[in-house]
Amino acid sequence: MSIKETPRAAAAKHIPAQQGKAGVPAATTSASIASRLVAVTRIGMGLLFGWAFLDKLFGFGYATSSVGAWVNGGSPTKGFLGGLKHGPFKSMFTSWAGDAWADWLFMLGLAGISVALLFGIGLRIAAVSGTLLLLLMWAAAWPLDRHTSTGELTRSTNPILDDHLIYAVVLLALAALYAGNTWGFGKRWARLNIVRDNRWLI
Repeated sequence: MSIKETPRAAAAKHIPAQQGKAGVPAATTSASIASRLVAVTRIGMGLLFGWAFLDKLFGFGYATSSVGAWVNGGSPTKGFLGGLKHGPFKSMFTSWAGDAWADWLFMLGLAGISVALLFGIGLRIAAVSGTLLLLLMWAAAWPLDRHTSTGELTRSTNPILDDHLIYAVVLLALAALYAGNTWGFGKRWARLNIVRDNRWLI
């Protein structure tokens, strides 16, 4: 022990770091578990967006019937936007319902976000575009209203927060945590020349 070294500091040198399984430091084990949970969340979100896209495209009989499928001439936006009965943006959204540009943007958005999440690439773009899409859907649903224009209950479960806003936060968190680096192609994607020159593509 040196002259300036206290007995407590000298003893601390001989205390081994907390170990996890197979002698791996607990902090490393926790980080590994956390990264896997983040990856599972990313894949789960990708499957959610992917299912929405495929169901509206082919009409599996859940949210979309086969008759209303996009491949059979149906409109992915007409059912939801066309049936709005409340909210300050009702007239704007109902005027968009069934328009070709709205259908294409909505479906391309669902497909693109799903692919980005499942492969773990372009998560910043997916987070921004997904958040914009979800905010528009939240504004269309407008959970702040208790009654529709006909006086019926809107069945809103929360006057402000709903799944659209929570999903938006999750998307932003996945991008911030580089969720594509675990069980995804995030690291390979980041090494591409175009991505290195344009970090917003990560």
